[in-house]
Amino acid sequence: MSAIEDTQGRDDFRKMPIQRVGIKNLKYPLTFINAAGRRIPTVAMWDLAVDLPHDKKGTHMSRFGEILNAWQDGLSIESMPYFMNMMRERLHADRAFARVTFAYFIEKEAPVTLTKSFMDYTVALDATCVHDKMTLSLEVQVPVTTLCPCSKSISEYGAHNQRSLVTVKAECETDNFLSIEELVYSVETCASSELYVVLKREDEKYVTERAYDHPAFVEDLVRDIAIKLSQDARIVRYRVDVTNLESIHNHDAYAVIESQSVSSVLSDNGAKHHASPEQHS
Repeated sequence: MSAIEDTQGRDDFRKMPIQRVGIKNLKYPLTFINAAGRRIPTVAMWDLAVDLPHDKKGTHMSRFGEILNAWQDGLSIESMPYFMNMMRERLHADRAFARVTFAYFIEKEAPVTLTKSFMDYTVALDATCVHDKMTLSLEVQVPVTTLCPCSKSISEYGAHNQRSLVTVKAECETDNFLSIEELVYSVETCASSELYVVLKREDEKYVTERAYDHPAFVEDLVRDIAIKLSQDARIVRYRVDVTNLESIHNHDAYAVIESQSVSSVLSDNGAKHHASPEQHS
């Protein structure tokens, strides 16, 4: 039997390199191993890609699925560099790109009765591997409660509040990564109140009063989270997006802080502070 031709392996004469080529929106089972070593079965959505040199017609798409199969025993944040290098080597590429998104569950206790339940969070890992240089970002989406400070200050009874969605993306050193739980905790402790699946009456009273005692505008929440992230030496850069699903408006309120912008503002303020009188005139 004659060998089947490798069409993708043909030479291409258009001399046009491709920065990224691969597969998107592949739903596939994943066993995620968290920082505590717990194995968590979930379903993930994958985007996988590599670069393609100018003289090659195509990449070998089937190998992306083969690589995922090879990691069915478990994938962790710490093992992502090995995953990325395997993809780069199997597809004979200089660069590899991956984004995996999945539901992650954290067991939580209600604040008063200590009733246990599992809270779900959307987690994504974003990785880029160029030769042997690796960058990796952890992204979490955390739902919380915010209570309006203005509403509280002007109203005789209560204050309007709403669910808020916080998305934090943090790039860390690959040999010193923070855990999903740490990033979630950084967000929840800045909110008016965190969310729970199960709340008994005593718990509901607590979270209602807790939110009332910790009002926060969308601007307050995004700033407080950014300050916490700025104080973590493991984080190289970050982005914080906060969206308030407004309860008294038919629109949302949002705020964004990126670490590069923060550094730029701090540098500008420092330069102005140290400027001579002549420079200010």
